Amino acid sequence: MFKKILIANRGEIACRVIKTARKMGIQTVAIYSDADESALHVKMADEAVHIGPPPANQSYIVIEKVMQAIKDTGAEAVHPGYGFLSENPKFAEALDAAGVAFIGPPKGAIEAMGDKITSKKIAQDAAVSTVPGYMGLIEDADEAVKISNQIGYPVMIKASAGGGGKGMRIAWNDDEAREGFQSSKNEAANSFGDDRIFIEKFVTQPRHIEIQVLCDSHGNGVYLNERECSIQRRNQKVIEEAPSPFLDEATRKAMGEQSLALAQAVGYASAGTVEFIVDGDKNFYFLEMNTRLQVEHPVTELITGIDLVEQMIRVAHGEKLTLTQDDISINGWAMESRLYAEDPYRGFLPSIGRLTRYRPPAELAEDTRAVRNDTGVFEGGEISMYYDPMIAKLCTWAPTRAAAIEEMRVALDRFEVEGIGHNIPFLSAVYDHPKFISGDMTTAFIEEEYPDGFAGITPDETTSRRIAAAVAAMHRVAEIRRSRISGRLGNHTRKVGEDWIVGVGDHRFEIGIAADADGATVQFADGAAMRVASEWVPGQTLAELDIDDAPLVLKVSPASNGYHVRHRGAELSVSVLTPRAAELAALMPVKVPPDTSKMLLCPMPGLIVKLNVEEGDEVQDGQALCTVEAMKMENILRAEKKCVVKSIKVAAGDSLAVDEVIMEFE
Repeated sequence: MFKKILIANRGEIACRVIKTARKMGIQTVAIYSDADESALHVKMADEAVHIGPPPANQSYIVIEKVMQAIKDTGAEAVHPGYGFLSENPKFAEALDAAGVAFIGPPKGAIEAMGDKITSKKIAQDAAVSTVPGYMGLIEDADEAVKISNQIGYPVMIKASAGGGGKGMRIAWNDDEAREGFQSSKNEAANSFGDDRIFIEKFVTQPRHIEIQVLCDSHGNGVYLNERECSIQRRNQKVIEEAPSPFLDEATRKAMGEQSLALAQAVGYASAGTVEFIVDGDKNFYFLEMNTRLQVEHPVTELITGIDLVEQMIRVAHGEKLTLTQDDISINGWAMESRLYAEDPYRGFLPSIGRLTRYRPPAELAEDTRAVRNDTGVFEGGEISMYYDPMIAKLCTWAPTRAAAIEEMRVALDRFEVEGIGHNIPFLSAVYDHPKFISGDMTTAFIEEEYPDGFAGITPDETTSRRIAAAVAAMHRVAEIRRSRISGRLGNHTRKVGEDWIVGVGDHRFEIGIAADADGATVQFADGAAMRVASEWVPGQTLAELDIDDAPLVLKVSPASNGYHVRHRGAELSVSVLTPRAAELAALMPVKVPPDTSKMLLCPMPGLIVKLNVEEGDEVQDGQALCTVEAMKMENILRAEKKCVVKSIKVAAGDSLAVDEVIMEFE
């Protein structure tokens, strides 16, 4: 077995590979840019080598720098993770020339499958069902529009060397095809150093389902069943699960066998994923093959018990698979949530900054449940603008889908992230959504269910009552502590009241509290009562309570006249006032926020790539105003209505903070 491997990647996937290598007794080498000097993967590895400035095209994807790190450390093999150089045949060729093992497929398979145009032709030859599209290279936007009309809208514009949702756009008309072609081309060049673009038919009402394959260099191969990846935004997966709630055994078998046939057609050896789009009648069409470890591989590991990273290392060392297809089963159900540094209330735009608090739920592995958190960050670390905004991959497992979902709900409730915007509220909302619970979902789920963007969840009255009872009991504990502060009100302990007015969103509850040694009974004005028990003390940011013997987990922080509370997709300001204070508060004027309706504000920290208008221009509803790049993604900002540009406050090349004014309108 290898004695030392280098991991040509960063973040959570580098940490993930290090864990398995450590288990196998293999030493690891990390590489890092200036921005990652204090990163978690650097701390975890046995050795670490600096390779350049923060931009990936000056560090992580510079083959010469990575090869020098291999030479300097004496690494015998390289695991590329995903993204960066993982599907770069030139990197595989350089490793082979240096006598270093590539923990991935052969160069020929990478070239054949890593290029989406070539892979579709091979798939057609191997009798794999494919999506209609134009397989040739497209030179310019005019040709893209012409081809799109020939195929028929809607179409998907994709980077040939793309992945992770980058270099990908959906176009519904000529204008969107023209804009999408240029943006995809730019993103592809920046992310992959390859700006080739192709176009295919966009299948409406699709599900995104993929098959995990594992092959060795001796002609053996198995498929490890499927993953459902239909919950996506901007064509990037957000929630994955295994198995799919949609497939039947016959469709699973057919997809698996076609996936293996495709892998064998290119002499594949290693772990890989064949992605399909599946319509409502279970017709499936080949999309692409990812010749690498997938981001969502943990859910497959959880339902099969197979360590895919270990298998990749063993295959790269020349070992035969010890698994046959009969050994592959489906044990229970697994969920994966991708926690991103992004603001779901601003259209999921990236958020950067320091993690002032990062407390994931405890990992566990029991007979009836499991919680796993793959991460590459730590409390006090920074989320950089230079790389993918993923914070962690939170996974849960249980014997049934319903139980796995409930485990995820509780795990998300317990996940504490502060200092940056994050998508935990959105993830929580999805797991409570009736369509998701039923398994009736497509890749258009977010667009269809949140057409005006995600604005948070408004809890119903029953949930609001539970939150009100919990916060009232917590407030009483905090008031007792405050009343006992030395020197306050002389030598007397202030009596804490029993009657409160609690506001939860639009709900107002008159509450009376009767406390005892085991908890408190909260009495509502309509006669209903709830029993609250908790060991929460002031200062704790996570409150775990029992309300009538049912658990309730709240993320809490002090706020004016109460607390800010996060629970299951709801972000709430909960006020707790005495009856007299509530009476006076009702008389207070409401502060009106400033009017920004005539301004275009930067929705996230980023770089102005292009200004599409000039001062004095009249713009139409939906017209492109400018392009902002953040975390390697281009975001086109458009006019919300017809207006005239009064002034432009920035220039192309400027770096902007969130909410910085880009332009004003008359």
